[in-house]
Amino acid sequence: MKYVLSALCVLGIILTLVFCGIKLPSKEEVIVAEDYLRIHIRANSDEAIDQNVKYKVKDAVVEALIPILADCQTKSEAKNVLKQNFSYVESIANNVLKANGFEYKSSAKFDREVFPLRVYDEITLPEGEYDALVLNLGSGKGNNWWCVVYPAFCFLETKNSDNVVYISQIWEIIKSVIKR
Repeated sequence: MKYVLSALCVLGIILTLVFCGIKLPSKEEVIVAEDYLRIHIRANSDEAIDQNVKYKVKDAVVEALIPILADCQTKSEAKNVLKQNFSYVESIANNVLKANGFEYKSSAKFDREVFPLRVYDEITLPEGEYDALVLNLGSGKGNNWWCVVYPAFCFLETKNSDNVVYISQIWEIIKSVIKR
C-alpha cells in the first residue's frame, strides 16, 4: 500500500508539471557540441616517460588557463582569449618539458576534432566534432588527454582518486538546472 501511494504521488507530480507547462530540461537539450570548447593535449609518444610529462603539462596548463578563462561569457570570447595566449600556453608547456629534461617543444593550434562520448557526473557530452585547442608535445603522436575549457568545467583529477573538483560556476548552474 505504501508503494502504491508513493507511485501515485510521483505520478501526480509529473502530471502537474506537464499540465502546468513546466518543462524539465533533458540532457540532450543542455548539451550542444557548438557550445563547447575543448582542450586536447597529445603526448610525444606512448612511452611511460612521455605520458607522465603529459600529465605534468596538463596540470600546469589547466592551472594557467583557469584565471584566463574565468571571465569569458561566450565560447567565441574564450576562443579569442586562448588564441591571444597561444604563446603563453606553449611557454607553460615548454617550461614543464624543460624542467623534466625534455628537448622537444610544444605547439598549440585550434582545430575541429572528433571526440568520443564522455560522461561527467550528470552531464553527457555526445560523440561529435568539437572546436579544440590542440597542444602537441613534441611529435604529438602519443596517447592524449582532453577536457572541456568552455564552459570552464575542465576539472582537476588526482591520479589515484575518483574525486573531481569542479572549477566553474557555469557547471554548478548546469547541475542545478538538470536536478530540477
